Amino acid sequence: MTTDLDTLITGLYVKVDDEIGGMRWLGRPPRLSDSELVCLAVAQALLGFTSEARWLRFARKNLSPMFPYLPKRPGYNKRLRAALPLVKQVIRLLATDTDFWFDNHWIVDSTPVPCGMSRPTVKRSELAGWAGYGYCASHSRFYWGLRLFLVCTPTGMPITWALASPKIDEREVLAAMLDREPHLAVDRPGLLMIADKGFASKEFETDLAFQGIELLRPSFKREKPRRGESLLKSVRQLIESVNDTLKGQLDLEEHGGRSFEGVAVRVAQRILAMASAIWHNHKTGATVLRSLTAFDH
Repeated sequence: MTTDLDTLITGLYVKVDDEIGGMRWLGRPPRLSDSELVCLAVAQALLGFTSEARWLRFARKNLSPMFPYLPKRPGYNKRLRAALPLVKQVIRLLATDTDFWFDNHWIVDSTPVPCGMSRPTVKRSELAGWAGYGYCASHSRFYWGLRLFLVCTPTGMPITWALASPKIDEREVLAAMLDREPHLAVDRPGLLMIADKGFASKEFETDLAFQGIELLRPSFKREKPRRGESLLKSVRQLIESVNDTLKGQLDLEEHGGRSFEGVAVRVAQRILAMASAIWHNHKTGATVLRSLTAFDH
């Protein structure tokens, strides 16, 4: 493991342990603490291990000084699936510990999270009823699975996120995300949300304006050019680069989840890994804040 990754994991452990390390357990506490579990999950995502069995073999051989106790694969899988609330808590903890949390410019987009490739898998999957068929316009392909909706700052720091069926309208999902945490918009006067044409709707824009949010999106051919549209080309590259970080470097589409809890926590694991890298780069004064190159080997 590189020195940079070692420093990130050490700093993350200290931060998480200070905030949640004092949590009390009923009965005997686990040998692998919550702080260690979070750090182990982040290291797995950054190093590109999509197989838990291969990851634990690598960790026992190379990371025993940092993690004196490592559970077997069933135990690690069980702890990880149960850790979704904890992972969400740490993502928010890292975001609020940076200046980016107060940014009043948000970018929002959705990206496919495939969960199956064959018809038999679709029929017997535990995700039936939650996942569905959708179309990815960027790659001109159909898929079966979910869509990840991510609201983040221009640097890529996650503000809020959700998984939903691709059959649900994007505007409905985003509206539900904002209704779930109304304080996010209230705390940022003059908030500008940058999105693509999929979020276009007069009614939706009116609802956002009622919450104090201005929507910046490309105009349709039949519309007059919208205010600020000239800035969208460069911003659109930011949106695509965030998705590329999740898919290209953190293997989002190779999550391997086969149940509701499994998919959700593996997606959260990758969002946490990206947030951890941005948080660490910000604290250390790195030039490129969303660069994972120093941590992936």
